[in-house]
Amino acid sequence: MSSVTQTFGTFVLLVYRKGTGDGQPGDHGQQQDQFQSSGTHPTLFRPRLQHPLPSPISHLPSPISHLPSPISRPPSPGRFPRSLREQPGAMALHVLEHPLIQHKLTWLRDQSTGAKEFRSLVEEIATLMAYEATRQLPLEEVEVNTPLQKTLGRAIVGKKLALVPILRAGLGMVEGIIRLIPHAKVGHIGLYRDHVTLQPVEYYCKVPEDLSERDVLLLDPMLATGGSAAAAVNFLKARGARSKSIKLLCLLASPEGIEAMRKNDPEVDIFTASVDDGLNEKGYIMPGLGDAGDRLFGTK
Repeated sequence: MSSVTQTFGTFVLLVYRKGTGDGQPGDHGQQQDQFQSSGTHPTLFRPRLQHPLPSPISHLPSPISHLPSPISRPPSPGRFPRSLREQPGAMALHVLEHPLIQHKLTWLRDQSTGAKEFRSLVEEIATLMAYEATRQLPLEEVEVNTPLQKTLGRAIVGKKLALVPILRAGLGMVEGIIRLIPHAKVGHIGLYRDHVTLQPVEYYCKVPEDLSERDVLLLDPMLATGGSAAAAVNFLKARGARSKSIKLLCLLASPEGIEAMRKNDPEVDIFTASVDDGLNEKGYIMPGLGDAGDRLFGTK
């Protein structure tokens, strides 16, 4: 699984205008493609070209001047503000660009996706994100008997894990990870965001007693203002967790939330599937996916 850390790539938007049936790019004229057999393999075909191919450059319109009034583009890691990427001591920000994650995230954003499908997608993305978040777990050689002979394999050693979802939306990510790491202990932190002050309010916190001996995956689908995640990190550290052992897994993040986490504790790594444009006046991530908790549990 690939990840983008600190430095991000860019993407090129190519816009094709519908042709007029004269063989230009975008042409979907009336005539159907004709094929002929190529060689002896009965399933291989190549097209019989009716017209010479046009120049791939000369027929392309200007990619910007022909755009209609814009809608919000899919966020790109390359759009993450430079000022938040290059500050000294900044935490490691991992933007996970695996095609399966990005595909599932697109359907997660869709407002027509129902609660059942939404829950399944959150679990699946969480599973895929956990692969990357656990990439650095240490291994040691162990001897194992196969049905044929003894051999050496590698097994995880010396690390215990804890999953700590931030209630309630973080619960949606637990099952997808616990299926992958069945022996991990699970704690819970109950926080809600005051819709007036946008500040987190604690109402529950119960975590494993041996947090100092564990790597902690802190789970919250949305890193919006960063207040809840920063408060949860502080609760974990007060109960023995070490900053470098805490990783925040979120489906979406805003630049404001990332900056809040950096100011609160720059040693906590962040793993996310997308860094979106920012927050609106109500503190929601834009373009985002709506209220993750409401969409997970079918509430309003």
